[in-house]
Formats: sequence, structure tokens, C-alpha cells
Amino acid sequence: MPDFFEATPMALWLEDYSALHAQFERWRAEGVTDLRSWLLLDPDRLRHCAGLIRIRRVNRQALTLFGAASQTELMDRLGDVLRDDTFEGLAGELDQLWRGQGGFHSQTVNYTLDGRRLDLSLKAVALADESRPWDRILVAMEDVTPLQEARRQAQASARDAREFFQQAPVSLWVEDFSAIKRLFDELREQDISDFRTFLDVHPDFIDRCLQEIRVIDVNDYTLELFKADSREQLIERVGDIFREESRLSFAEQLVELWHGRLFHQKEVQNCTLAGDVLYIHLQLSVFQGHEEDWSLVLVSLTDITARKKAEAYLEYLGKHDVLTQLKNRSFFVDELGRLQRKRAPLVSFIALDLNNLKQANDEGGHAVGDDLLRRFGEVLNKAVDRPGQAARIGGDEFVVLLPGCDEAATRKVRDNIHSLIELNNQYYGGIPLSVSAGEITCRDPAALEQALREADRALYEDKRRYYTTHERRH
Repeated sequence: MPDFFEATPMALWLEDYSALHAQFERWRAEGVTDLRSWLLLDPDRLRHCAGLIRIRRVNRQALTLFGAASQTELMDRLGDVLRDDTFEGLAGELDQLWRGQGGFHSQTVNYTLDGRRLDLSLKAVALADESRPWDRILVAMEDVTPLQEARRQAQASARDAREFFQQAPVSLWVEDFSAIKRLFDELREQDISDFRTFLDVHPDFIDRCLQEIRVIDVNDYTLELFKADSREQLIERVGDIFREESRLSFAEQLVELWHGRLFHQKEVQNCTLAGDVLYIHLQLSVFQGHEEDWSLVLVSLTDITARKKAEAYLEYLGKHDVLTQLKNRSFFVDELGRLQRKRAPLVSFIALDLNNLKQANDEGGHAVGDDLLRRFGEVLNKAVDRPGQAARIGGDEFVVLLPGCDEAATRKVRDNIHSLIELNNQYYGGIPLSVSAGEITCRDPAALEQALREADRALYEDKRRYYTTHERRH
């Protein structure tokens, strides 16, 4: 199993906010309701909050980004990384956590260890832990310094605009939307007011608007990003870039323009000319002086494919146990709650527990025990089909959740698990897989938690029999 934390192509920080959570609870008890205003009243409160955050771990990409030789060096020099302008975004981050969003998005500024400014886009998610809230906050950092620096340069010197356009490290398109503006004016003359409904009734209008866009120029980075040999090739094959997903997002851009929002941004999906999927952060702006006819429009495209992959990984971590690839306890609790709210009329449980994990750890160390857990994860992933779900809810404790399965179907799943365990033991040497199990079928939507406890009791009775028989043999 690869270490996804280390392999992720973005800087990742695993942080402990549990002390901050406790501070928030004290402030709530003291009557604080608007955290953002409360923090901004006194900058020392922000510094206090920052001091409560503890760093657990960073990945190699984070060390590279900040120019650190080791995690120890980075931790020892956090004062060089986090300066006063870093706190400008912290209040917004803390306010999102205060409001129960389970994470935050923000734009902030950090500094490398050699003093270079870093403009960063942050996305954080709280990994569930009922016993210690916020003790694991995973923060993904995207370096947007080139984009922000390009914007600063453009604002600082109009004389260098053309050079900036060509050398900018983001994809830039200069386009003519004047034909679209004329089409909009014609619709308004026909007393069309509900534009979104109009698009629903006339989806061909979206395609017509796409065809009316005239590309005036693109920069060199655009050719590289979309794998085009020349501007002429890119413009000729622009239809290969904008596929069905792009068409839907373009419809939303048309709605923005219809309502007069001449600057807007979206996350969209495009394709390279080679067919590779690109996730793009798009910003569209009508040039100053061209607001009446839209004859000059700047479209900026930032490749966020790596970030989207990192977000997918964050989402995966929130629901899965990385070692076994099964669902985790947090997912199981949420799914059980969903079935209770839905009042599912028939749900079965199979509670499972590895019999010899302690033996594996004692004889070979935790690496051998982890290997045993991974093997059982393979078994359950093959044995349980949707809508069933297998989850690791503790160290060596597992539950199979089977909505809609009666006793016979549940026994079939259990027997399949045992058959696959036998096959797994034939394939792997060393300590064999062995599990104790307890199962129950519940037909009362209000008694799911009670049924789960009964499955646990049946499991422990099976485990008692196993160890009694095992001791007799020895």
C-alpha cells in the first residue's frame, strides 16, 4: 500500500486543532457568537489561536515548497514561514470552522525559509474523531504565487502587458464576445426575461453562442497546457477542448453575463488536444472600455488538476480506512444514521473480529499485523457487494452493513467471507487469517443500534468458543 500522504502532488500538513476546539467552546460559553468580529477586535486573539495549532506531520512536497531539509527544520523555523500578513486570512479560516463547516478554504501568504513570498490557496478538512474533535486537520496547499505575481505585474506596468501576456504562467485567451452580446440584445427586444428557463427550452442557443466566440489570441502557456503545436491548430480544434462538461459550465457563464456580471469565475472541465482531462479554474473579465459591446474579453485558465486529485484524496480519507481500503468508522456511523432517518425496513449486520492480530503483532511486529489487516480488507472488499458496505470500526473490529438483506442472504455473505478467507490463507504464507463473527437481521427501523449490539454479543460468544477450542488444542 503506497503512502498517499507522501505521494500526493501537493503540499500537505496534518495539524492538531483540538486545543483550538476547546478554546472555541469556552468562548461560546462566554457568549461569543460572531467569532470573526471578536477576533478582529483584538489581533492578539488571532495570535493566541495560531499558537494553539500544533503540526503533526508534513509531506515531502511541503518540505520542497518551503525549502526545508526536514520536518524538524520546518517546525523549528515556523516563525519565518508565518508572518503578520499570514494572519489576514486566518480569521476567515477560523470563522469557517466556528460555523461547523468541517474544514475551510482560504487564500493566504506564507514565506519560504529563504524569504521568498508564497501565495497559497488552502483547502482543509477535519478527519473525523469523536473522542478528540479537530485533533487531525488535513490542510492541502496549492502554490498560486505565479498567478498572483502575474496579476501584480499586470497592474503595476501596463507597458509590459504584451510581454506579460506571452510569458504568463497561466493560460490566457483574448476573445471577442460581441456576437453573443448582440444575440442577448435581440432576446431582450423579444421581452425574454427568464434567461435560464429560455436556455432550458432552447439548449441549441448554448451551442450557437459557443460558435459565435472569436478567439483573438492565446499565450504560449495555453499551447503547452492544451498540447497544441500552434495557435492555428488550437483555434481550429477548439471544439475538441470544449466537450459536454464544458458546454454545461458555459451555460452558467452565459447566465452570469446575462445578469451583467462581467467578471466571474468558475471551476470547469476541459480536455487537451490529446484527450487528457483538465480541471480548470476559469476567470472571465470584460476589458475596461468594452463593457458595452464585449468585443474584448480576457479569459484566464489555471490548471487545478493536481488540486482536484488532492481534494478527491481528502474526500476519500474522510470515508475510508487507508490501511484496509474499507469504509471507516465515521462513514459507518453516518450511514447507520442515514438508514435510521430513512426508516429502512430490513437491515442486517455481520460483526467481525480478527482472532490472531495480537499474535501477529507479538511474533512479527506491527508490520505483520498490518499485513494481516490488509489481507482481511481484500477479503471483505471482494465478499461484499453494493448496497452492502464493509467498514473497519476499530483496531481489529469490522462490521458489514447489509441493507435489504434477510437472514438467508446474510448467511450467504458470511459464508462467502469464510470461503475467501480459506483461499486467502492458501495464497499467503505465515500467520493465517481467522475471524470470529456474529450476525443479526433487524426488521424494526427504530432498533438498528440494539441489533448492532446483539451482533456484537454473538461475535464475542463466537470468539469465546474459538479461544476455548484453541486453548484445548494447545
